[in-house]
Amino acid sequence: MRVFLIGERAEYRLLARTHVEVEWSEALIVEHRLGEDPPLDPEFAAAGFDAVLMVGGAPTQRLEALAANCAARPEFPPVVLVLMLDPPPAPAAAPHGVFRLYGRKIERDRLIRTLAEAAREHKQRMAARRAQPDYERRYRFGAVMIRGHRCIRQIGSGGMCKIFLAESERAGTIVVLKVFSQVPDVSERIVGFDRFLQEYEIVARLRHRHIVRIHDLGVADDHAYIAMEHFPAGDLRQRMKAPMAPADAAEFLAQTASALDAIHSVGVLHRDLKPANIMLRNDGSLCLIDFGLAKANELDADLTGTREIFGTPYYMSPEQGHAETIDARSDLYSLGVVFYEMLSGRKPYTGTTAMEVIYKHRRADLPPLPAHCGPYERIARRLLAKAPDDRFQTARELLDALGALKAPA
Repeated sequence: MRVFLIGERAEYRLLARTHVEVEWSEALIVEHRLGEDPPLDPEFAAAGFDAVLMVGGAPTQRLEALAANCAARPEFPPVVLVLMLDPPPAPAAAPHGVFRLYGRKIERDRLIRTLAEAAREHKQRMAARRAQPDYERRYRFGAVMIRGHRCIRQIGSGGMCKIFLAESERAGTIVVLKVFSQVPDVSERIVGFDRFLQEYEIVARLRHRHIVRIHDLGVADDHAYIAMEHFPAGDLRQRMKAPMAPADAAEFLAQTASALDAIHSVGVLHRDLKPANIMLRNDGSLCLIDFGLAKANELDADLTGTREIFGTPYYMSPEQGHAETIDARSDLYSLGVVFYEMLSGRKPYTGTTAMEVIYKHRRADLPPLPAHCGPYERIARRLLAKAPDDRFQTARELLDALGALKAPA
C-alpha cells in the first residue's frame, strides 16, 4: 500500500500514519505538510500512490477544496478525507472520487476499509488506462523510456543533457529530470558522461538546506538520468531583475556561502557559480544546483583535461579564466561577482568577447558600488580581490565576517 498523506497538524498526520502502518506494516507513506510544504503542483497526479489520505479538523474549507481539486485531476487516486469533527446534520454529498469520514476520533476499521476500497477503485481505473495504446508514452523522455517517472514536458537542454519536468512515482513529487543524451561507449572514456555521473556522486552525499536534493539516479535504455528537486519559484537571475535591498543581498550571500562551506568541506569545488545555478524555493530561501562542472578533489580522474576553461566568463575568477590551478577561493570570487551584481544591478566586468571579460577580471579596477551599499563594500572588494591570498580564504571566514557585520556594536 502506497499512501500520500496530507494534513496541516502533525498530530493528526501521526495518528493517521500509525493506523495505516499497523494494518500494512510495509506501507510506503509520503507526507505533505499542508501550510509548510510548497503547494501541490497543478500538474501533480500522485501517480505512484494507491490512495490519498487527507486529515484535518475545523475549519474544513481548505481541506475540502483541496480534496475536490485533487479528485478532479486525471489519474489522481481516490481521496479519503478524514475530518476530525462531528458530522453536520445534513452533510453535502462528497465530490466524485472523494470518500469523506467524520469523527472526533479516527475509527481504525472504518478508515482501513475505506482506504482499501479507494485502492481497489484506483487499481481498476489504472488497469483500464494501461490497456490504452498510448499509455507507455507517459514514461517516454525523448527517445528514452524511464519507468517510474511520468513525463510532463521538456523544459530545456544543457550540453549533453535534456531537461524535463516529471513526476517521480517513488518520491511522490514533481522533479526535474536530467537525461544524458549520449549513450556511453564502454570501449572509450567519455568525459561528459563521467562528469554527469560525478554530479550525482557529489550531491548525493550532501544533506544541506541550501544544496539541491537528489531524488534518484538510474540508467534506462543505456542513458543515465538524475531526478532532482524542482524549483517553481525560479532562479536568482529572475529575482535580480527587480531592485534588491543590500540586506537581502547579504542574506542571499550568506545562504550561498553556507552551501559552499558544505561542499568545500568534503573536497568539492563548484566551478560554475552564477545566478542561474542558484535557485529560489517558495519560502524565499536559496539552493545551489548544477554540479556538472564541479570537481571533487579526492577523485582520481581530472575530467576537464589540461588547461581547459569551463564555466561562465562573467563569473570566473582570474585564475580560472587563465586555466590556472584553482581552489575554494575561486568559488568565493565567483560568489563575489554574484554579490556585486545583486548590490549594484550590473556585472563588475563586461566586454564584447569572452577573452576581454577574462582580461578585465585580472587587470581592471573594480568599479565602485553605489553609495547605499557602503557597509558591504569591504566584503565585496575582498571577495573580488585579484590575488587568491587577498580574498576570504574559506566560506566559513566569509560567514564569520557577515555575522560580525550584523552583530550590534
